[in-house]
Amino acid sequence: MGECSTEYRGLPDANGEDAGSVPVSAELRKVSIAPLVFLIFYEVSGGPFGIEDSVGAAGPLLAIIGFLALPVIWSIPEALITAELGTMFPENDGYVVWVTSALGPYWGFQQGWVKWMSGVIDNALYPVLFLDYLKSAVPALGGSPPRAFAVLGLTALLTLLNYRGLTVVGWVTICLGVFSILPFFVMGLISLPRLRPARWLVVNLHNVDWNLYLNTLFWNLNYWDSISTLSGEVDNPGKTLPKALFYVVIFVVVGYLYPLLAGTGAVLLDRGQWSDGYFSDLAKLLGRAWLMWWVQAAAALSNMGMFVAEMSSDSYQLLGMAERGMLPAFFARRSRHGTPLVGILFSASGVLLLSSLSFQEIVAAENFLYCFGMLLEFIAFVLLCVRRPDAPRPYRVLLRTAGCVGMLVPPTALIVVVLALSTLKVALVSLGAGQHGLQGN
Repeated sequence: MGECSTEYRGLPDANGEDAGSVPVSAELRKVSIAPLVFLIFYEVSGGPFGIEDSVGAAGPLLAIIGFLALPVIWSIPEALITAELGTMFPENDGYVVWVTSALGPYWGFQQGWVKWMSGVIDNALYPVLFLDYLKSAVPALGGSPPRAFAVLGLTALLTLLNYRGLTVVGWVTICLGVFSILPFFVMGLISLPRLRPARWLVVNLHNVDWNLYLNTLFWNLNYWDSISTLSGEVDNPGKTLPKALFYVVIFVVVGYLYPLLAGTGAVLLDRGQWSDGYFSDLAKLLGRAWLMWWVQAAAALSNMGMFVAEMSSDSYQLLGMAERGMLPAFFARRSRHGTPLVGILFSASGVLLLSSLSFQEIVAAENFLYCFGMLLEFIAFVLLCVRRPDAPRPYRVLLRTAGCVGMLVPPTALIVVVLALSTLKVALVSLGAGQHGLQGN
């Protein structure tokens, strides 16, 4: 791994050149702004599927406030950091090189391990959720061995899409995104005559599951930095990446609030019904069976979009780390389509190994690991502001160092709360994964 210096050799010099950067062939920079927007959308959100638990845990008012406040507290700061550092270091190791540049190779490797584990754990959700939405139509998918074979087949199919290249993945996510968003637009229009704004104000502070509430909000509004591991494949990242992040922040917030306001305002509240998958029941109540089936199909396909986007991020991260010498050279091998062959296979294997965990355990474990990685990113961002304020940055956060530190106080406090509310089992599993990374280094 080399010695742990306090400043990485890859930091841009006064001419904007990075002496330690890994050159990326121009013909591989194929991702334009439209596919990039949907790649970020699926890495962060994928649609309102999964936000129902916020209403079940805390009621309509706190759910609405949460999806208004948390983007300001968390999503915007994380997106701003990603825009600045992702354009400062337009390489496929993304947040790994940010931390390495500020804290040295040792902590850069820890960042890579923790964030890769978090991403793979997160990705294990999507084949499971896909089958959960289909098991009402195909009951056999609810049990093994048919379910196990279905997970294996689905993972293999989606892994093949990643093998074919980011251009294919990008345009697949556009098609899936349009199909997944449209039924909620229709549901919102149908709900208009039945809306009762007073229903949005229902709250009972004595009956709030804060752990479920915060984990649901956090899970649905993080992973903005994942796109940084694809920066080396983006066309003109200095301009394209900040624009795409700006568009997606608006896209995601509206995409959550619109169906949330429609569902809670048009139907009498039954918090017990508000859990994962309830939007399909709402679609049937507000429309007819055809809208319910459309929402269920959209939910299933949205999970496919999130899977391929997350796997792209995870596998290109491994490729970038190998190009930096942090992993064995075979991780840097590309297929004939220019994709990270070994990284894709490793990420797919991790998904299959973790797919037997429950939904709640997966969400809590990946949130726990993700929090540690984000703390390292925050430290790296501040240190680079202090040590290299004049280093070339195609995009720069318009705050002085004190302002940047102030911007990070609320998300850091949120991280502390999320970690404090984690169960002992989740903490032990997550710390065990992190300890493995320390030993591996």
